[in-house]
Amino acid sequence: MPGNPNEIKLVNNAMSNATRRKIMNFLVDGDRSTEEVAEAAGKTMLDFHLKLLQQASLIELTDGTVRLSEYGRNFLKGKEEKDTQKNADLSQAKPVDIAEIRQLLPCIADSSKFRVIANMTPPLGGTLKVLEPLFPRGRYSEKISALILQKGEVLTTVYGTGKVTMTMIKNEAEAREALESLRSTINEAIAKGVAPAPREKVRVEPMELYKYLPQTNCGKCGEQSCYTFAIKLMSGEASLDKCTSLKEPEYATNQEHLQVLSAYI
Repeated sequence: MPGNPNEIKLVNNAMSNATRRKIMNFLVDGDRSTEEVAEAAGKTMLDFHLKLLQQASLIELTDGTVRLSEYGRNFLKGKEEKDTQKNADLSQAKPVDIAEIRQLLPCIADSSKFRVIANMTPPLGGTLKVLEPLFPRGRYSEKISALILQKGEVLTTVYGTGKVTMTMIKNEAEAREALESLRSTINEAIAKGVAPAPREKVRVEPMELYKYLPQTNCGKCGEQSCYTFAIKLMSGEASLDKCTSLKEPEYATNQEHLQVLSAYI
């Protein structure tokens, strides 16, 4: 049973992928053949997904039959109980409003787009973490106490202090529309008094990661190309910090997008 840091890392890596989570949930009702698993979760990289789950001691694979291990069953049971607790009470939260946009600045990565700074009142503080499930590509960052959202090229960061930043915005009209949608989504949850349970997030493909990489094929990460690096990111064999080019100012927005996407691998 996983217990030391390296084993826990294997489990976290195994369960960080939507396909592998789907396989685990599919096995709850009983043993399945690999063909049945392939039909339910897809054949793409199935052997790889099963190998990672097996390495993490979450499943057992014998003669073409896949089953949850005892640890795997206990893990899912504990996760279900934890997710139930995440249906947090929002009854004390007050409806929010978006104050007038304070700044509209050119984006570093694309001078034809803008970076917006606005303000949300009252500040939501730690309640933002509870609201993460509302957004298919939302991720709460403990480090900066902020909810980071992605929709297309637009990256929105809502801080616990009330500050809201948006990058890659076409114009002020688009900014106002996006901010109004954000306000409405949050206020609907507050009106219900309970945040929804976590849901499956959007699947990330290598090409989407590649889109935000420098695409210079410089080889500094140790890979032959940026696309190869994207594939290694998907498989958990490489980390984002290996791409040193992303630390350059011109790739600042790209790095923000990749950090959000990497949360769903």
